[in-house]
Amino acid sequence: MNIMLKRILGLAIIGVLLGIIVYNTWFDDTANGDPEGDGIFVQPDGVDIDTDGVEVGDMAPNFKLQTLNGEEAELADFRGQKVMINFWATWCPPCRAEMPHMQEIHEEYDDDVVILAVNATSQETSHDNVQDFIDELELTFPILMDETREVNVRYQALSLPTTYFVNTEGELQIPRHVGPLSYDDMVRKIEELD
Repeated sequence: MNIMLKRILGLAIIGVLLGIIVYNTWFDDTANGDPEGDGIFVQPDGVDIDTDGVEVGDMAPNFKLQTLNGEEAELADFRGQKVMINFWATWCPPCRAEMPHMQEIHEEYDDDVVILAVNATSQETSHDNVQDFIDELELTFPILMDETREVNVRYQALSLPTTYFVNTEGELQIPRHVGPLSYDDMVRKIEELD
C-alpha cells in the first residue's frame, strides 16, 4: 500500500473516532448517565444549576404553578395520590409522541394517578401555541405553566421530556426518566409506586 493511501486511511479512522466522541458528548443523552435518554437538551439562560438535583428517596420539592386557564395547582395538594410530573414543550417531538399515552393514563387511572405536565413556558413562543397543542391532542390533564423555569431547573429538567414519579407519601421513588415514555413504560412505573 502506498504512503498516501495509508495517510488517507489513518485520517479517515481518526475522523470517525472524533465523530463518535463529538456525538456522544453533544447529542447523546446517555452520555450524562441516563440509559434511556432520547430527550432534547434545553439550556436555561442565566440560571445556576445545582448538580445534585433531586434523587430517589428525596421528598419531591413542592411547587405551585398556574395552569393555562389561570387556576393554581400545588404538588402538595396531591399527597396521598401517585403523581407523574412531566416536563415538556410544544416544539419537542419526543414530548408530542408521549402525550397521547399520558392522556390514556389520565383517563384510565383518573382517581389514583395525577399527571402534572409542566410546560417549559419560557421556551415557548406564545401561550396560544400551548393551547393549540392541548386542543389538537385533546389533553384533559393539568398543564402547568413554568414561566420562570424555576421548577424545571429545580427538578433538573434540562432535556425534554423529563419525567418524575412521586409516591403517595410525596417521595421520588423511581429514577427520573429522560426521553419519551411508551404507554407500557408509564404503566410499569406507576405500578411500581407505593
